[in-house]
Amino acid sequence: MKGINKLWIGLGILALLSPLGLLASGTAWGEWGADEFSSMLGYVPQGLAKFAEIWNAPLPDYTIPGLGDVPGYILSAIVGMALVVAFTWGLGRLLARRES
Repeated sequence: MKGINKLWIGLGILALLSPLGLLASGTAWGEWGADEFSSMLGYVPQGLAKFAEIWNAPLPDYTIPGLGDVPGYILSAIVGMALVVAFTWGLGRLLARRES
């Protein structure tokens, strides 16, 4: 089996294992919004309050409307990995063209 096939199999396994995150309580480290900061600290930092509404996640809470939690979580993982792979591949091609 070629190395690239092993990579795709590994990524697929990770996507299928992604619903394990549903077992965790609370939010993932570093993914806190204004409401989590308010409950953890008792206040919302000024910068966060100012810019909190500028960015809305395309797949909030790793869900897709109309799907259940687990299928939405898996599809969210696949979409995220696909975006990272596409960006990395495109950047690699761009940099390879510059060098040649």
